Amino acid sequence: MEDYMDKKQSADPKEKVLRKCGAFNTHPVTDALFKDNHFFDPRDLVQVKYEMLRKVHKEREPISHVAASFGFSRPAFYQTMGDFQREGIAGLLPRKRGPQGGHKLTHQVLEFIEENLAMDKPMTMSVLLDEVEKRFGVRVHRRSLERARRRREKKMPQIPKKAGRQKPKTMT
Repeated sequence: MEDYMDKKQSADPKEKVLRKCGAFNTHPVTDALFKDNHFFDPRDLVQVKYEMLRKVHKEREPISHVAASFGFSRPAFYQTMGDFQREGIAGLLPRKRGPQGGHKLTHQVLEFIEENLAMDKPMTMSVLLDEVEKRFGVRVHRRSLERARRRREKKMPQIPKKAGRQKPKTMT
């Protein structure tokens, strides 16, 4: 049991960095290049992806064979190739793809919703969402709206409530 813990804690510094950056490759690489040469590190996802693309492009190896030997599927190979063609090496870096955050919930939409909710008699959530769709042409899910409001509340500075004034204590 102790040996296992020691090995777990004494991880290679490069592995720690790769894991921290999300660039640690968990797929098995069986390509000879990574078995015979210590320069090539099968744990380095960016290096693995680049060498996979290079092998197909320069050595004219079949995509299905190369993808499998590098631990990828054919669709993953094509995705990687597209990312590389669009962005170069930066396209091989792991990151979240697609829109981040509520792209439908623009400042104007959120302002309209906040104004409504601040009224004495605000609309119900379903009526409010229907009104947003009519006015702004976007269909927003109830949970997306709730998350956006929570994020917005966190950003707004909280004004502390005034404590009741206390009379100074008199000495007797």
